[in-house]
Amino acid sequence: MINNKLISELALKYGFGLVGFSPVTLLTKETSQLKEWLDEGNHAGMGYMERNLEKKENLKEILPSAESVISLGMFYNSGEIHEEKQGFGKVSRYAWGTDYHLIMWERLEELIDELKEIDSGFEGIFYVDTGPVMDKVWALKSGLGWQGKNTNVINKDSGSFFFIANIINNKKFDYSIPFADFCGSCTACIDSCPTNALKPYQIDARKCISYLTIENKGEISQEFKGKFENWIFGCDICQDVCPWNRKFSALTSEKKFHSVGNKELELKEVLNMENAEFKKRFEVSPIKRSKLPGLKRNAEFLINK
Repeated sequence: MINNKLISELALKYGFGLVGFSPVTLLTKETSQLKEWLDEGNHAGMGYMERNLEKKENLKEILPSAESVISLGMFYNSGEIHEEKQGFGKVSRYAWGTDYHLIMWERLEELIDELKEIDSGFEGIFYVDTGPVMDKVWALKSGLGWQGKNTNVINKDSGSFFFIANIINNKKFDYSIPFADFCGSCTACIDSCPTNALKPYQIDARKCISYLTIENKGEISQEFKGKFENWIFGCDICQDVCPWNRKFSALTSEKKFHSVGNKELELKEVLNMENAEFKKRFEVSPIKRSKLPGLKRNAEFLINK
């Protein structure tokens, strides 16, 4: 029988450190807030965020039999730290090892297959931040944490260094209680952002180092010269300074999230890199997301600061 206990046991078996449950409801308020954020241009060049709003509002547009969302969190903090080396650019912690999509997609498929063996009537569709689902919203509703002022989901016992997956399914569960907001008066993330991309509970991608070095397809504005603090791919500042990560960040049990030599990249090496070398080195790395021209752009921006 599929119930909370079984799901929690299977989640642990497949490497997920957090699990929660929420009933499928219309996300009318959240969709309206998303539209306002989009209308203000905060999504920068990520046009895909404007699509499929009807599915984001109503999960039954994705799975007509949907009753619940199982939200899962997989920790990725390996406990390693950056080395501040001259002539090198720093890489966001999430991209030090294997692309989390590859790991989580495989585990989620196995988990759902096992659930279907237990109950042939089980229907489930999973997403890991690549589909028309508001991942963080469902994680909040399922009690994985609260939304921090840096817009990340923060767990009181584990911090925020975890990837989110959601399984939309046709079963009912005992539902989780959402977290209260424990950010309090703290503004460490907002105060520490070198490009002023944050205001409480909202981010402007046009100023975010992570967006500018990964999703951004154009040039990087000169207004950010000297403000990147040597980040060549992504940025962890708003998570690194968070007291909940400083005190309680859970460490990953997944060895594939450990560094494989990609914590820092030598800028001159990036500038001299050929496409074949780029594809080979970053074949299973999130760094391939930027493509070689984007990575070279980032390296040049840091060198010419």
